[in-house]
Amino acid sequence: MKRYGSCIRLRPEAIEEYERIHAEVWPSVLATIATCNIKNYSIFLKRPENILFAYFEYHGSDFAADMAKMAADPETQRWWKITDPMQEPFPTRKEGEWWAQMDEVFHTD
Repeated sequence: MKRYGSCIRLRPEAIEEYERIHAEVWPSVLATIATCNIKNYSIFLKRPENILFAYFEYHGSDFAADMAKMAADPETQRWWKITDPMQEPFPTRKEGEWWAQMDEVFHTD
């Protein structure tokens, strides 16, 4: 299992809608997340800066393949068409990233 953390900004005008749709995430999107070996997935919002922080645990053996599988899913693509315009990526993110990946610097159980 590998832990992942990533962040992105949430546009201020989208906060209410973002919270609303995440209160009722589509079952098909949740199923794809599970099929792609992601567990313990959470998204947090830091106000007033409007920074979203996502955390999840990956339990698979080929992260790139599972992320490609997720990106190819039509329902997930439809979900992202709704959520992506609400987000503002960091200009310092790596090439190919939407959410900026974070380095784990500490963990304890």
